[in-house]
Amino acid sequence: MRTVAPSPGGKIALVTMGGQAQVVTFAVDGLLAMGELLSGVLVLHLSPEDPRVRRALSQLSAEFAGGQYRGRPLEFRRIPLQAGGRPLTAITDGAEAEAVWALARDLLAELKGEGRSLHLCIAGGPRLLALTLTTAAMLHCDHQDRLWHLYTPPEFLERAREGAILHAPPEAGVRLIPVPLVPWGVYFPALRALARPPAAAPSLTPEDAACCAAVWDRLTERQREVLQVLVSAPSLQEAAEQLGMTLKTLDSHKGQILAECRTAWEMPDGAWLTYHFLREKFGPWLAVRR
Repeated sequence: MRTVAPSPGGKIALVTMGGQAQVVTFAVDGLLAMGELLSGVLVLHLSPEDPRVRRALSQLSAEFAGGQYRGRPLEFRRIPLQAGGRPLTAITDGAEAEAVWALARDLLAELKGEGRSLHLCIAGGPRLLALTLTTAAMLHCDHQDRLWHLYTPPEFLERAREGAILHAPPEAGVRLIPVPLVPWGVYFPALRALARPPAAAPSLTPEDAACCAAVWDRLTERQREVLQVLVSAPSLQEAAEQLGMTLKTLDSHKGQILAECRTAWEMPDGAWLTYHFLREKFGPWLAVRR
């Protein structure tokens, strides 16, 4: 499975999934049938070690093999939900709900900062995940983005269960239903800043310091310059402007830096990292290094 994020500026389908692969393929097929030119599919899910989820992810990896989907270029990436650095098997308390909210908030903020248009498909997974993604969308999405509910007729749903059918024929009645979305963040941009809690005082553990040093040693001079700007810039757009490069070029550098981070911190390939991770980890380290 490829884990490189699609290039900035493309349309992204962000789909919530429980243990049923077909909710993803049904949603993607529906968007493509509408003529939407997708560049990538991101799947939010719980329990990466659950047998049903593993089977669903394996089915999806086969459907998107080689960055292709049914004969067209389309990137696929899975995003396991985590809290405190561990994968979540369920959302069972307020702390876990807050962790999911923070991930959704940062994910949408970064995708929109890269100029992407979003199709949010609340297709599967726990209801709290769908609610969390919806509230985050109200802050960070704009009038170009869409929120969808996937409807599958009950009789066909039973036949397709557990990924037995991954592509619904037109007569099956599977369809995407648009969900009204009020993008409050467009009308009141200050809400986006208020949604992010005050940053805690920077801290640098010995483990993080060692990982930061290991990553730094493997970066090129240009990548080090990019990392320093990403740590201080308030947004990816402003970082690109400071560096005099396009968002696409910045995204390429960022992807290489985050790949080194996954190695240094021994994270799974599917772990979603944003430039906020770089600010959290490298901000204190660079401050000490200076």
